[in-house]
Amino acid sequence: MSSGHHHSHAHADFDKAFAIGICLNLGFVAIEAFYGWKSNSLALLADAGHNLSDVAGLVLAWGGALAGKLQPNARHTYGWKKASILAAFANALLLLVAMGALAWEAAERLLAPPPITDQEGLTIMLVAGVGIVINTATALLFVRGGEHDLNIRGAFLHMAADALVSAGVVVAGGLAWWMGWGWLDPVVSLLIAAVILWGTWSLFRQSLHLLFDGVPDSVDPQAVHDYLAALPGISQVHDLHIWGMDTSQVALTAQLVMPGGRADDAFLQEATVQLHERFDITHTTLQVVNTPFTEPCGQWSRGSGAGHAGHHPHTGACDQTGRDRAEKHHHLKGEGHTH
Repeated sequence: MSSGHHHSHAHADFDKAFAIGICLNLGFVAIEAFYGWKSNSLALLADAGHNLSDVAGLVLAWGGALAGKLQPNARHTYGWKKASILAAFANALLLLVAMGALAWEAAERLLAPPPITDQEGLTIMLVAGVGIVINTATALLFVRGGEHDLNIRGAFLHMAADALVSAGVVVAGGLAWWMGWGWLDPVVSLLIAAVILWGTWSLFRQSLHLLFDGVPDSVDPQAVHDYLAALPGISQVHDLHIWGMDTSQVALTAQLVMPGGRADDAFLQEATVQLHERFDITHTTLQVVNTPFTEPCGQWSRGSGAGHAGHHPHTGACDQTGRDRAEKHHHLKGEGHTH
């Protein structure tokens, strides 16, 4: 049996980025809430509330990243890597609820828009202009990690979206100041909610998918199956499982049926390396057998579609097969590693 770990996209240390982002946004929330209250601007108050939820989101993302660094033990053989997925999911859920509340309040104000004075419009523009700088600077702190980590990407997308939202508030303040359009404030609030909901839905869907051990969107399960099935001497790929260990690492377990021979270390190591190079699978456990002797969680179906695991690699552990077998043998019995 072979178990391999690769971490070419190793977790970057974003502790400093999280700390700076949280401090910047907390300061801006206080400024925005004060001037929103003073100018009676729902757009500013709503954006302050959203930025406060972003602070909570950054705290959640940071907590998830820190928990993922905890070392595995006999009871948690994969460590606490799922924490980053839980953080991404909680972050998305928090934003969806907050934006729903914002849309409701904005709709009520649209029916009875309050008047906005010239001074109030100018205040809205200036405060939101500061928000553009704060949110853009915070987003740039996370831009380099968003490609390979859903948790970091969530932080980046929220900050980038907020920069755009603040730009929208500047436009609303300018038009309200110039034209006296009090109704524009709740309209901009509705647009804010729509932008954030659109950007958050993907994060919500992907994090929920990973929570249920789904195949990450970056991996084509059919292509993985076909690669393993084409290895020399392999007649069948049995009980294949692919899932996200956290928001950046992918694990795979499978039985490879080789009726007429026996795989050596070089065979298993090459397969592990290729799975990493081709599909960015970072934790591979392969078992080569002459005859399959476990009950698979489901039958492989070519028509299940790439990118969606259906019932095969998407499934959870099944009676000492798949993940449980990999955990028990690799982490408790100390098999060899390939790096």
